[in-house]
Amino acid sequence: MQSQTTILFVGDIVGGIGRRTLIALLPALRERHAPDFVVVNGENAAGGLGITPKNADQLFEAGVDVITLGNHTYRHREIYQYLDAIDPIIRPTNFLRSQPGHGWCVVERDGVRLGVVSVSGNLFMNAGRPAFTEADAALAALRGSVDHVLVDVHAEATSEKVGMGWYLDGRVTAVVGTHTHIPTADARVLPGGTAYITDVGMTGPRGGVIGVKREQAVEAMVTRMPIRFTTSTEDPWLNGVVIRTAAEPMRAESIEQMLEPAPGIT
Repeated sequence: MQSQTTILFVGDIVGGIGRRTLIALLPALRERHAPDFVVVNGENAAGGLGITPKNADQLFEAGVDVITLGNHTYRHREIYQYLDAIDPIIRPTNFLRSQPGHGWCVVERDGVRLGVVSVSGNLFMNAGRPAFTEADAALAALRGSVDHVLVDVHAEATSEKVGMGWYLDGRVTAVVGTHTHIPTADARVLPGGTAYITDVGMTGPRGGVIGVKREQAVEAMVTRMPIRFTTSTEDPWLNGVVIRTAAEPMRAESIEQMLEPAPGIT
């Protein structure tokens, strides 16, 4: 029987303010929750869109074990080769096989092996292949080689994320939703033993509109004209979840939502 494993998952890191918020709060979160693994969604880490090798290195140096990505994966061309070369940074597994990167990885600590899978939604998104069948393919590739699996579902539609949770219930340890940047209030362990939340939320400026300066976002909505968006720095928060596994493989005991303010971070 395995000992309990703790996984800290942090929602979409937005821009430099999001990176600084994570780095500032992570030591206290480690002390409070003692996570064995830290996984973050970093697809907005570079100025609010995409990620660069420098950003990724900064997150890994801060103690992040795995970085998941999403629809802005390829915003910066300098990340392409990095995605192929560095194993614990993953883009959605249902992107085209010809696109740079890979969709799952395995990390190990103290004899426990955690598989992490990234999946993009298909509704209102531009992923090249079906999410549900490609999630099955990733799990088949991991079968027998890991103790636990966390799936990041980067999707726009709430229904698609909820559906994925039920589809994978009992087959993975956790299904966590990302992309919409707004934390949902439905964190729970499903009947089959899978920890689930529809959206973890974002790590970045709550004083903006999903990360963008609010006056720019509102102007675009009111005028229906193109506006150049920049990342807000107002009222940064860290949004995440702490998942504690059960003693048996592929099962969660609990999922706890974290909504942490970061006063003094600019």
